[in-house]
Amino acid sequence: MLTPDDFNYALENTRVVLEPRHRLATFGSSLLNYYLITEDMDAGNLSRVREGQIQADKPQIINPHHFAKLLLEGFGEKANDYAESISAHASRFAFLKYGFQIRKAEFRTYDVHQALAQVVDNVVQDVTQKDDPFSAVITGIDDGWEVSLLKFTLELIQRSAGDNLQDFRNRGLL
Repeated sequence: MLTPDDFNYALENTRVVLEPRHRLATFGSSLLNYYLITEDMDAGNLSRVREGQIQADKPQIINPHHFAKLLLEGFGEKANDYAESISAHASRFAFLKYGFQIRKAEFRTYDVHQALAQVVDNVVQDVTQKDDPFSAVITGIDDGWEVSLLKFTLELIQRSAGDNLQDFRNRGLL
């Protein structure tokens, strides 16, 4: 189990070396291939590569009125006032719900007896040659690799959300 310091260290040391060329799909699911590379802190020139897939379900629109009701559960009068404010200005708010699964069925881990920088260069070259617009190369901390993967996923959601919302607007769904 990671301590709060380990968690923060993993967040601070996560780097997306090669981003997917495409954002998350608005009207369908997306399947992203990730290559997460870490360095063994106890052995020199030993890197670990984790390959897997993240399935992003199609984003769903959450109605501001429904979102406001979610805010009320377990909160007091001030939360109720805020929820009413959201409902009153519903046209200014749009919320998307993204669903993700890290599919370990396609998961593979292997060690490479080379320095991290060399392994990163090799993996980036391999991924670039595959020309897969849904692949990403990420570096992180070995013990906190899952934190690195989650950070990447959340940043991808943030980068995709604006375009996804615009797609919904263009189709008259918002």
